[in-house]
Amino acid sequence: MYSPIRALSRHEKINFLITNRIPRSLMTRLMGWYSNINNPLLTRFSLFVWRQFAKDLDLSESKKQRFKSLHDCFIRELEEGSRPIDEGDNIVVSPCDAIVGACGKINGSTVYQAKGFPYELHDLIPDTGLHQKYRNGYFVTLRLKSCMYHRFHAPLDCEIRHVTYISGDTWNVNPIALKRVEKLFCKNERAVVELKTDHSSSSITLVPVAAILVASMKFHCLNHTLNLRYKGPNLLHCHANYKKGDELGYFQHGSTIILFATREFTLCENVRTGERINMGQSLLVQNQ
Repeated sequence: MYSPIRALSRHEKINFLITNRIPRSLMTRLMGWYSNINNPLLTRFSLFVWRQFAKDLDLSESKKQRFKSLHDCFIRELEEGSRPIDEGDNIVVSPCDAIVGACGKINGSTVYQAKGFPYELHDLIPDTGLHQKYRNGYFVTLRLKSCMYHRFHAPLDCEIRHVTYISGDTWNVNPIALKRVEKLFCKNERAVVELKTDHSSSSITLVPVAAILVASMKFHCLNHTLNLRYKGPNLLHCHANYKKGDELGYFQHGSTIILFATREFTLCENVRTGERINMGQSLLVQNQ
């Protein structure tokens, strides 16, 4: 019988142990402190070390090339025009640069984080109304690698009326961990953001999921940064309108966004597991 855990290579097992069998919350807090140290020499040294592990780190599209801290580099903005937006009226674009993880049709209320590792919508999202909306809809898991652009944007014209924050763990969300930890996304710190549109029947919801070293996310529509130190209410009311491509916020490092869509949408042909997609590229098409 096939066993995902037995199928893991020795390298994957070592990676899993190093990134998960450590005090995750403590390491995340330490990384947050370290990355905010404003020291040009330390920042250049940190970027040099980072490049040894992230060979695909590309800063050529960044608005600036000098950073006051590692955090300043993590949340860098891109030059104007670096991410063209698909302006098709019936197109939902990717909210971020990412590697496409699991994606496809939701089987009733069952979603997959990896082959053989299902979770239920109600385990991830506390809102019962949203469970019903996305039954038999579609989902796309978008993994932001640490070297990628960390800001996320509106995938379509929308309105945000509230953000639901759910505190939790900080498991690594890389593919190795997703093949070993059941319901991982449902255990981690996350936010649920429903994007209201002019079409009452269709709906899109984003679930940004934090991870080790990156349990911090900023939404421009909220006054508070959501992180391990946040002790405020879970339901955060706001009122903000966005056009497709407008910036919604950013992660402090890199993590995952799970996008859910109702049955009125289907996945675009370019959306395939393991493929890279940039913010602004077509992700879903709304059926006419």
